[in-house]
Amino acid sequence: MTSPSNGPSSNHADQPDSQRLLQHDSTLTVAQSVSLSIGGDSLLVVGTCSIWLTVPITAKTTHSIGLYNILDADLSPAGLTITYAQAATKGSISVAALEYPISEKEKANAQTWVSRLLDLAYGEAQRYKRLKVLINPFGGKGAASKIYHKHAAPVFAAARCVVDVQQTTHRGHATEIVEQIDIDAYDAIVCCSGDGLPYEVFNGLGKKPNAGEALAKVAVAMVPCGSGNAMAWNLCGTGNVSVAALAIVKGLRTPMDLVSLTQGNTRTLSFLSQSFGVIAESDLGTDNIRWMGAHRFTYGFLVRIMQRTVYPCDLAIKVEIDDKRAIKDHYNTYAHNPAPRRSPEETAGQSKGLPELRYGTVQDDLPKDWEVVPGEEMGNFYAGKMAIVSKDTNFFPASVPNDGLMDIVTINGTLPRTTTLKMMTAIPENEFFDMPDVKIRKAAAYRLVPRQKEGYISVDGESIPFEALQAEVHKGLGTVLSKSGHLYEAEGPRP
Repeated sequence: MTSPSNGPSSNHADQPDSQRLLQHDSTLTVAQSVSLSIGGDSLLVVGTCSIWLTVPITAKTTHSIGLYNILDADLSPAGLTITYAQAATKGSISVAALEYPISEKEKANAQTWVSRLLDLAYGEAQRYKRLKVLINPFGGKGAASKIYHKHAAPVFAAARCVVDVQQTTHRGHATEIVEQIDIDAYDAIVCCSGDGLPYEVFNGLGKKPNAGEALAKVAVAMVPCGSGNAMAWNLCGTGNVSVAALAIVKGLRTPMDLVSLTQGNTRTLSFLSQSFGVIAESDLGTDNIRWMGAHRFTYGFLVRIMQRTVYPCDLAIKVEIDDKRAIKDHYNTYAHNPAPRRSPEETAGQSKGLPELRYGTVQDDLPKDWEVVPGEEMGNFYAGKMAIVSKDTNFFPASVPNDGLMDIVTINGTLPRTTTLKMMTAIPENEFFDMPDVKIRKAAAYRLVPRQKEGYISVDGESIPFEALQAEVHKGLGTVLSKSGHLYEAEGPRP
């Protein structure tokens, strides 16, 4: 790796050593002609070079590197090496390095400077993370493994992460792997896939005898290699593999709600969403046109709304907030409160297994304080724990990671087609939330019973049996790596 052309290079080895610390250890001068200054949010590299016009003159060159982009800094017998992420093509990043000789007598001062640089570059983020990387070789149109090794692996290596890579071979394999994993051996499990693999990973951790501790101790992250990649968009703010890898390197451990789903005698965990009606049908009911890519969802949606299809069901919700103004106030209060943190003591004190179900299962009597919602003309039922459900689709703008509530959207299936089309175009403009025909509730739990014999129910983009289900939220049960450590990388509801 070489230095960028517009910044200093390592060609000062023939110059006398003269390194010293200035400005309270913020500036390190190397090889007489280059200064490295740590600012509030960047590393400023100022050097000199010779320019020939009619006579030779000396000019200063300046190169700024955001501290967020600093991956590592190391002193070795060869000198000082700083590795960092630099902008590349198409919104991606690549790894670059600066290298300078450091004399033996100046290494103590330089080490102090390096420590300061890394402290500021990582802040509260853990350095040198131990990562279990799971690759779905069928993701990314079969290119997930190649994409990971080309674009993500170099970032993890430059940040000196300890990486253990394994490919999954069949559906449910990630759950099997994670159920047997040593939770003390890894800081995070990185899913190179779409949203299906994180779903399996959370459920694998949930199957462990010490599920509560496992879900609190091992964070889950995503390198986006699928079609939806909602987890990466919400936590990293990107669908780019290399940028997501950087966000994982700098990611902050963030407690996140998970949802328990019961059907019959089974219990599973959901981290993203559950859908019934037009959304589920448009997603799962279009597998026959997967060749269309992401456009198949749009096509399926348009076909169904033109038919004004309804999906009758029995629906009851444990409503906590049902007024849009109050939901916005709830979001703003959460956003302005300190970011949630889980101490090591809290992690160690987690329950052995999954938390008890406060509202029972779908087989129990319906709690009397739940609101029964008319479902004869249901067009769309969508419950979310993350804001963004796919690129440019901020469907749940008021969703936050750790409030113990899910956002439930219900839409009547008999609305005029023009109204439904307006809803579709309103989502990218963040106008969907405020539309009068969009009913939004903050809820702790719900029960949904389809009245039809056949259809689709989607959980985190995966198909589950088309039968009665009950869901309830567990506050902060899971752990993820997020860019902010607080909110999703999505615009909140409009004021």
